Amino acid sequence: MNKSLTEAQRARVGVFGFFFLAGLVMGLWAAGLPSLNERLDLGPARLGSVLLLISGGALASMLVAGPLVDRWSSRRVCWIAGPFSGLVLLGPALASSYWMLAVLAVLFGVGLGVTEIGMNAHSVEVERVYRRPIISAFHGTWSLGGATGGGITALALDAGADPQGLLITAAIVVPFLYLPAARLLLPGTPGDGSAAGSSGSPDAPGESLRWGLIALLGVAAFAGHLSEGAAIDWSALHARWVLEVDPEMAPLAYTIFSVAMTAVRLLGDPIRGRLGSVRTIQLAGLFATAGYVLVLVSPLTGEAVRVACAWTGWALAGVGLATVVPVLFSAVGAAGGRVGRALAMVTAFGYSGLLLGPAVLGYVAEATSLPVALFIPAVLAAVVTLTGSPAIRALLRLSASPVQNAAPSAAGGAAPGAANGDGAGPAGERGYEPEPEPARD
Repeated sequence: MNKSLTEAQRARVGVFGFFFLAGLVMGLWAAGLPSLNERLDLGPARLGSVLLLISGGALASMLVAGPLVDRWSSRRVCWIAGPFSGLVLLGPALASSYWMLAVLAVLFGVGLGVTEIGMNAHSVEVERVYRRPIISAFHGTWSLGGATGGGITALALDAGADPQGLLITAAIVVPFLYLPAARLLLPGTPGDGSAAGSSGSPDAPGESLRWGLIALLGVAAFAGHLSEGAAIDWSALHARWVLEVDPEMAPLAYTIFSVAMTAVRLLGDPIRGRLGSVRTIQLAGLFATAGYVLVLVSPLTGEAVRVACAWTGWALAGVGLATVVPVLFSAVGAAGGRVGRALAMVTAFGYSGLLLGPAVLGYVAEATSLPVALFIPAVLAAVVTLTGSPAIRALLRLSASPVQNAAPSAAGGAAPGAANGDGAGPAGERGYEPEPEPARD
């Protein structure tokens, strides 16, 4: 086993650690919101403003983090951003007023945003060395981390722990948990833009990503994230308001969506390895669209089946949307070169959809009805296929360019052979991605 592959296997464990801890931080924060709201007497409007400030801080920091990754390497960004994202939990924990919380919320968002870019950039660099799909499972691990954070909070509060003390403890402990994971990451040097052996030259394929292609990827990410946000925030309300299920049953709609998404993310890498990135993104949009169609028609079905119809729809939406982000990020990484700027832009597009989508749907639902509002994510789920597929084809053509194929492989020293990215069609006609012999776990 060569040295590069051994380092990549260690780094894979480290990236799993980063995604889990990032999800854990979010889970601790989200689960602690009711207690924070009660302690500072925020109310819905002020709490909504705090959440908006966190999202704004995260979005702005993502755009800064991309060039930092290209300049310093994703490893160095992760070393700083990971522990910082845990430490800034002290802000919400120690805030003594709404205005202090508002300022510290921006700082918390900055920590989240920079960590998001650093760990995602490193994940695509590790996948370059593995030369087979491994990214989807990282995102599934983030969901597990979030669930763990919520579970820890629930158990601690049930045992009588002080909510403020719990956040303070987490802010002190979590940064130290990041350190073992950070030590496992791939070695990187300033300015190389990739720890996976990218040439780092201005002519590398990753450097030729134009704004038009980044925008196309961004639209696919925006559409996928908005459709995901719609399910997160409105699935339970749809069950209660439109289908008129009992209050205790309504949250099952979101639970079904979340379980389906997490399961597919954890198991999605072999699927993409078999189908290729293009077919995977096509199926992702089709499954998500079909799921939303079932949700939309569920009120028109018989009373005995309408709930089952809607919940089947949310499950299909979760299955489809689960692979959108991993496939898009992986395609950016497969193009070679520095990934920081492009990944930051695509992530920012997607994050804005997750941020703006639920609010926009609320305004539309207020003016019309919730079923009418849910037409928006149904259409955007189809946009995932319509924009994601040509964007990934273009990226796979970049990954197969002579510059990329002439570069020595970090995993084995030889240029990778070409294989069709969507499982069919000759090279150059339908786009293809390098697929050498898979790495052994």
